[in-house]
Amino acid sequence: MKILLTGKNGQVGWELNRSLLHLGQIVALDRYQVDLSQPEDLRKILNDIGPDVIVNAAAYTAVDKAEEEASLAMTINGIAPGILAQEAKRLNALLVHYSTDYVFDGAKQDPYTESDVPNPVNVYGRSKLAGEQAIQKSGCDYLVFRTSWVYASRGNNFLLTILRLAQERDSISIVGDQFGSPTWAKLLAGTTSHCIGQALAQRKSGKFSSGLFHLTSTGSTTWHGFAEAIIDIAADRLALNSIVGKISAIPTTEYPTPAKRPKNSQLASRKLESEFDVVMPEWRECLELCIEEKK
Repeated sequence: MKILLTGKNGQVGWELNRSLLHLGQIVALDRYQVDLSQPEDLRKILNDIGPDVIVNAAAYTAVDKAEEEASLAMTINGIAPGILAQEAKRLNALLVHYSTDYVFDGAKQDPYTESDVPNPVNVYGRSKLAGEQAIQKSGCDYLVFRTSWVYASRGNNFLLTILRLAQERDSISIVGDQFGSPTWAKLLAGTTSHCIGQALAQRKSGKFSSGLFHLTSTGSTTWHGFAEAIIDIAADRLALNSIVGKISAIPTTEYPTPAKRPKNSQLASRKLESEFDVVMPEWRECLELCIEEKK
C-alpha cells in the first residue's frame, strides 16, 4: 500500500505523516516537491509515484490574502484537487481531501450538515467549494472532510498566537460573535487514518461509497471563548507567564478584515460518526490534550 501525502509540513500534514504510518508506505511531499499552483505538473508526479491512496493536505489557507489573490487561491484549492481526482480515477486510487466550514454563509442558527446548500461569502470559501465539486464530478473514489478552526501545538494558528499575545499584552480584544468548533490537527489526522482504513476494507469488499463528511470536535464556542480557554488551560498546565489581565469580547464590526467571515461555522459530524463508528470528542477536551502535549 503506497500513500501519497501532500503538504507534509503543514499542521495537518505533519500529524498525518505519523498517523498514516500503520496503513502502508508513505511518500510525503512538501510544497516545493508538489506545487499545487502548477497543477499540470501533478499528472507526471502521480504517474511516477503510482499511489494507492492520495491524501491532499496542501491548500491555500490565507483567507484574507485570497481576496486579492483569487486566481491563485482558485488554482490551488479548486483546479488542483480536480486534477488529483482525475489522476486518482486513472490510477484507481482513493483520494482524501480537506475542505472547510467557510463553504457556508453562516446564516443558519444550528450546526451545518452535509445536506445544507453551500453559499460561501469569501474567495477562500468559493475556491474550496470549487475543489469539492471538481472531486465529486471526477468519478474517482473519494473522501472529502470539511473541518473548522484547526489548531496544533506547532505551526501558525490561533492557539499559538494567543499564547504569545498573553505574554506580550496586558489586554486582548477577540471577536465574540462568530461561532465554531475548534478542531485539533491531531484529532483530524487520527480520525482520517481510521476512516481510510475502513474505506480501504470497503473498497476491497466492493462496498465502498464515496462521500463528503463533516469532521470537527463537538460543541462550539466563539473566538473569544476559545482564547479564554487557551489562557485558562495554559496557566494550569504550562504555568504560562501571562501578563494579560483582560480579554474583551468585541463584535465582528470592530475587527474588519478583507474577507467576510461566516457568523456560524458549526459543523455537525453525526454522519461521520455513524458511517465510520467513531465518537468525536468535545473541543475543550482536545484543547487540554494539545496544550498538555506542549510540555
